[in-house]
Amino acid sequence: MVVVRYSEVMARYTLVYGIRLVPEGTLTRAGEVTLELTSGETAGLTLHTIDGTIPQLRRALDRSLDAFFEFLPGASDDDRALYDDN
Repeated sequence: MVVVRYSEVMARYTLVYGIRLVPEGTLTRAGEVTLELTSGETAGLTLHTIDGTIPQLRRALDRSLDAFFEFLPGASDDDRALYDDN
């Protein structure tokens, strides 16, 4: 049996995302998105595009989200073991 002890409360975030399907080859530009924070600062939001069939898009999006969360600080190996779907 594995006993997991938390020394800190897991950080909480707001995930900001948008998704839209357009026919491949019809997108000419994806503009910059700016978020306004309560501190008065602004933050950019990176836009990504993926081309493919619906099954290909779903797989690519899943991989992209997995990679995104791997780069974030704050989740210990124990947290990943408990909450990851792997």
